Amino acid sequence: MPKPKRPTPRPSRPVQSSRSGRPIMALIDLIGRRWALRVIWELRDRALTFRALQTACDGVSPSVLNERVAELREVALVEMGDDGYALTQLGSELIEALTPVQRWSAKWAKTLAP
Repeated sequence: MPKPKRPTPRPSRPVQSSRSGRPIMALIDLIGRRWALRVIWELRDRALTFRALQTACDGVSPSVLNERVAELREVALVEMGDDGYALTQLGSELIEALTPVQRWSAKWAKTLAP
C-alpha cells in the first residue's frame, strides 16, 4: 500500500519538523523534500520542459518530479510557461536568498577537505 502523501508545507501550518507554523520552518521542510531544492536550483537560469528538467536532475523518476513540480507550483515558486517550467519572481528571490548559503557551503566543504 502506498504511503499517504504529506501535505505541501506552507507558512502558518505545522510541518514535519515543527508545529510552530513559522514560515522558515515551512520553507526548510519544503526544500528538504527529496529533489525539491534540486528542481529549484536547475530552474535558476532558464525555463525547462519536463523532460529537460528530468535530465538536469540526473534522471529523477517522472512520478517524483511530477509531485515536486506540483508542490512547488502550489506554493508559487514554480510556474508553467510557454518554454516549460520556470521560477516565479518569488522562486527567483529564493535563489538570491540562497546564494550566500551556497557560498558558505563551498567554504565549509574546503574547511572539511582532507
